[in-house]
Amino acid sequence: MKHAYLIIAHNELELLKNLISILDDERNDIFIHFDAKLKEIPELSVKKSRLYILQKRINVCWADFSVVEVELALLRTAFSNNHYVYYHLLSGVDLPLKNQDYIHSFFDKNAGKEFIDFCLFDVSSEMERKMMRWHLFPKDFKNLGKFAFVTRPIRAMFVRIQEYLRIKRNKHIIFRKGSQWFSITSDFVEYLLSQEKKFRSIYSHTFCPDEVIIQTECWNSSFRNKLYDYSTNYKGYMRLIDWTRGGPYVWRDVDYDELVESECLFARKFSSEYIDVVKKITDLVKTIK
Repeated sequence: MKHAYLIIAHNELELLKNLISILDDERNDIFIHFDAKLKEIPELSVKKSRLYILQKRINVCWADFSVVEVELALLRTAFSNNHYVYYHLLSGVDLPLKNQDYIHSFFDKNAGKEFIDFCLFDVSSEMERKMMRWHLFPKDFKNLGKFAFVTRPIRAMFVRIQEYLRIKRNKHIIFRKGSQWFSITSDFVEYLLSQEKKFRSIYSHTFCPDEVIIQTECWNSSFRNKLYDYSTNYKGYMRLIDWTRGGPYVWRDVDYDELVESECLFARKFSSEYIDVVKKITDLVKTIK
């Protein structure tokens, strides 16, 4: 059975080419969304996989529903192409830490499990603020431009008014959160795509819905019983991401041993500034046929 790799890309295009060269395997198909803000799409090629570039490009804005739209577009495109055994969401600056033989064997042994990250601490107050209030100018959360001095205070004031008047939306939903990156089954993808219309009503004009939607929909469904691991902040989705040293930390050449000794399957994030560690990991994990 084949796997689908879903990649969200907006910069570091040489690293993206490197990532694709690692994933290029007859057991994988690769789907890529390029941010609409990207002026030129790089030429990409594969020898063994099938490569699909999403034609409709979305202007992805941090913390906005547009991030969810991209995820759904990738899932929809892949699912309509083939019912893959697993769908892996990666960014263009991620790398596998294991070769494709190891990764496919791992998922064969754990077939049917959902690999999703969950925060283990109480997030109820955070979810009340982010998911149960209406947030204005959602595409403008990170705006540092000339109108930020207007939109920021208006947005903050509107949230405070809702708090004062005790206005809540989505108040009957149990929200959970975690990292947006995942490896999920075809059954769960089919379930998610069947809920697309509902998602727009629930998650539009919220704050950082990409860190909530997969976790919440899994938790409030039968797929909750199929989670691979719920005990740590990384094993649940088998990704090595360091938030203690950065937002997230960019892996450096000196981190090579830590990366290759990890039991995780994937890691983020990497940069061309530290290309040596990228090259070393690539040499290590490329499947030789």
